[in-house]
Amino acid sequence: MNLIPVIDLMQGQVVRAVRGDRQAYRPMVSQLCEGSEPLVMARALCEHCATNQLYVADLDALLGRPAHVAVLRSLLHEMPALELWLDAGFADAAAVDALLADIGADSSRVVPIFGSESMASRGALELCFQGSNSDDRVLSLDRRDGRRLDAAGCWEAPQFWPRRVIVMTLERVGSDAGPDLETLAGVRAKAPGAFIVGAGGIRHADDLAGAAEAGAGAWLVASALHDGRLPRVRS
Repeated sequence: MNLIPVIDLMQGQVVRAVRGDRQAYRPMVSQLCEGSEPLVMARALCEHCATNQLYVADLDALLGRPAHVAVLRSLLHEMPALELWLDAGFADAAAVDALLADIGADSSRVVPIFGSESMASRGALELCFQGSNSDDRVLSLDRRDGRRLDAAGCWEAPQFWPRRVIVMTLERVGSDAGPDLETLAGVRAKAPGAFIVGAGGIRHADDLAGAAEAGAGAWLVASALHDGRLPRVRS
C-alpha cells in the first residue's frame, strides 16, 4: 500500500482536518515535528513515509479565498524531488492553468486534483481529462455523511474518469472511524482498470491491509501519522 501524506493548509499553516468541518479546523499538533509550519511539516511527513508524494488541500482556495501561492512555491522549491498533489477547489481546466501560471517554473511537478465537490459541470469534467491530460490529473469523488458532493454528476460518469481516482469520504477524515471500503468497492466496480486512492478513516496498519485487499492502490493519510499510529516506512 502506497501512503500519500496530507497537509491541509488554512491561513498559512497546517491544520488538523476532522470530518470535513473546515470552519472548525485548528493548527496541527504532531508527534513528527514542532509547530504547524507547512515546509517543516511536509518534510517530516515525506521522510516518515519514505515518499516524494504529498497531497495538499488548500482549504482557503476551497472556500473561495486566494490560494497559498507563496507556500506552494516554497514547498516545490525547497523539496526539489516533490510531486505535489494539489486540491485547490478547481472548477475547470482553466482554473488549473491560472494557478499553475502563478506558481511558476516548478509547476510541472504539480498534480492537479479535480474534486467532484468543486467541478463546475459535466462538460468541465469531460474537458479536464481529455487525451494526455488524463495521465497527469486526478479526479476526487467526494462525499460527506452518505451524500455525494457532486453537482456536476461526476460519480455517474465513469466514461470520463482519468486513470487515477480518489474516493474521498469526508466524514471519515480525522474521525478514527475506519476506512469506507464499501464506497471504495463501488467505485472500483465502475472503473475496474482505474488506480483507486482512498481517503479518510485510517487508524492503524491493519486498516491499510484491509484497504489493499479491497483494491486500493494508495491511501491519503494525516492524523494516524501525526498521532504516531503508523510506523516510519523504511526505504
